[in-house]
Amino acid sequence: MFRTKSVEQSILDTEEPEHALKKSLSALDLTVFGVGVIIGTGIFVLTGKVAKETAGPATAIAFVVAGVVCALAALCYAEFASTVPVAGSAYTFSYASLGELVAWIIGWDLVLEFALGTAVVAVGWSGYVRSLMDNVNWTMPEVLSGPDAAEGFGFDLLAFILVLILTVILVVGMKLSARVTAVVVAIKLGVVLIVIIAGLFFIKADNYKPFIPPAEQQATGSGWDAPMVQLIFGYEPTNFGIMGIFTAASIVFFAFIGFDVVATAAEETKLPQRDMPRGILGSLIICTVLYVAVSIVVTGMQHYSELSVSAPLADAFKAVGHPVYAGVISFGAAVGLTTVCMILLLGQTRVFFAMSRDGLLPRFFSRTHPRFKTPYRPTILLGVVIAIIAGFTSIDELATLVNIGTLFAFVVVALGVLVLRRTRPDLPRAFRTPWVPLLPIASVAASVWLMLNLPAETWVRFAAWMALGVLVYFLYGRSHSRLGREGR
Repeated sequence: MFRTKSVEQSILDTEEPEHALKKSLSALDLTVFGVGVIIGTGIFVLTGKVAKETAGPATAIAFVVAGVVCALAALCYAEFASTVPVAGSAYTFSYASLGELVAWIIGWDLVLEFALGTAVVAVGWSGYVRSLMDNVNWTMPEVLSGPDAAEGFGFDLLAFILVLILTVILVVGMKLSARVTAVVVAIKLGVVLIVIIAGLFFIKADNYKPFIPPAEQQATGSGWDAPMVQLIFGYEPTNFGIMGIFTAASIVFFAFIGFDVVATAAEETKLPQRDMPRGILGSLIICTVLYVAVSIVVTGMQHYSELSVSAPLADAFKAVGHPVYAGVISFGAAVGLTTVCMILLLGQTRVFFAMSRDGLLPRFFSRTHPRFKTPYRPTILLGVVIAIIAGFTSIDELATLVNIGTLFAFVVVALGVLVLRRTRPDLPRAFRTPWVPLLPIASVAASVWLMLNLPAETWVRFAAWMALGVLVYFLYGRSHSRLGREGR
């Protein structure tokens, strides 16, 4: 259960002709992927919700705090991705450092994280598109608008079609995916810059007063609705005040989810030792700066107590008498979510592919397409499954599972850096995480703290999924593991 797969063997497996991925990505491609997946619903929606309910104008500080937590994890990811340039991200890193069972658990966790993330984003994209259609008097029938919009049976046709189209793009090849992503990210960044530059002319200094509103008790619910930190330590999070900033950071963390997907493309990168750290850290820095700038502008345009929760950026421009900007923002949100959806789907297929190549899942799924050199079998399977989930399911309440899954991966990767430094000090490391062991320990502590701010029911659901994963491992993965068979 705790046998590790050597880094040398992991790299050697990538050279098998039938199981090899095409190397076509550069540092710029990786940065574009990172920016494409990070900038999504977070910047268009969470800014207003957090400012109005939790942190006020200090939301900008909350984004910095969340960005620092991600940066700690990103430095650990950068070392692993440059040292072990193999598909699978945290799964592959864990296999090389913490053992097969831990690798299986983290791989199983990532499959859930990326699947739910893709479905949630696809449903959100569908909502934005229907809103734009309503502006020109085109209305989707309720029965095809999803379960949230229909009474009784509802199927979200737009979300279903989006996931299928993105599945086809991913099958055709990574370079095409990178080009599509680059175009969409350019549009999305253009919209974000419009918000920042145009919004600067409507800022009123009085709207920043008070910058950190006085603290007030947060209504956290009781029982399984309450955060784990409240159940374990009796600590009750507050809205506003200094502690409100940290509470807000645990919420806006969702806006940063996805930068770790960049690490799943390590095997398809031309020069991973150089380009993976640049792509991971570069995309995170760019997005943190943009998040902070947008939050400062939107809380300066409109007092935090008056901000809209559902569409804060668009409604802020409506409030200052510029509805045209609101339409541009809605268009940018709809276009931008397509890349978030595609890159999350990309991350899931690469993790699934890596687990299959190791024998922990059926080897049938680890064969690459003879022409496109992409893992087409898991891409098609997962694309169809997620399209169906997005079409039939209302899964807003499961979105927190994406948060806890990502934070759990952060913890495992940080611990893996510590273990691999001790067990394999001889490995050539093109990028080294600084201040080891202090930085990885700080990464673990920060991630666990944010996990504890999530509701207890999220922990229960996560534990149930993990228990199912352990069962699957003992029934199938352990006996079919290539590493185990070669050892026997």
